[in-house]
Amino acid sequence: MTPAGDPRAERTRAGLRAALLAECAERPLEQVSVSAVVRRAGAGRATFYLHYQDLQALAVDACADVVREAVDALHAWRGTPDPAAPPPALIDFLDQARGRRDLYRSLLHPGGSGPLGELLNLQLRERSRTERALAGAPHPDVVAAAVAGAFTALFADWLHSERPADPPDTAGQVWRLLISLHRTRFA
Repeated sequence: MTPAGDPRAERTRAGLRAALLAECAERPLEQVSVSAVVRRAGAGRATFYLHYQDLQALAVDACADVVREAVDALHAWRGTPDPAAPPPALIDFLDQARGRRDLYRSLLHPGGSGPLGELLNLQLRERSRTERALAGAPHPDVVAAAVAGAFTALFADWLHSERPADPPDTAGQVWRLLISLHRTRFA
C-alpha cells in the first residue's frame, strides 16, 4: 500500500475513480469490470489492486464525495432553521444525486444499508454530534444517531423508488423531519 498523501498515489486513485465513474455513466456498476476501468485509466491490474481491494472499494471511494456533499447540504444553514425552507444546498444535492442514481443505488441499498450507507451514516452522525455538542444542545449522541439514520434511510429509499419525488419536495419533507428530530424534548 502506498503512503497517504503521496502525490503519485493520489493521481493514480483519482484516475481510477474517474475511469470508474465514466464506465458507470455507460453501464451499471454490476456490468463494469476491473479490466475496463484499468484500460480506461491507462493503468495496470496490479496497480489497481495496489490501491483497492476490489471494484466495490473503488466505487465507494469514487462516491465518497456524495457523502461529503450530503453532510454539508444538511448543515448549510445558520441561525434558527425554518422548517418550511430547506437549505438550497439540500435541494441541489438531491438534484445532482439523480444524475448518478443507478451507481448510488448499487452501493446504498433500500433502508440505508450497503457500503455507501454505512459511510454516510457514520460521517453524518459525527458531524451532527459535533455541531450539536458545540452548540450545547442536549443529547448530542441520541439526536445525531436519529438524524443520520433517518436521512440515510430516506435518501436510500428515494434513490430506489420507481418514481422519485422532485428534489424540492423531497428536500422539504426531509428537512421538516430532521428539524423535528432536533427539536424533540427529552424528559
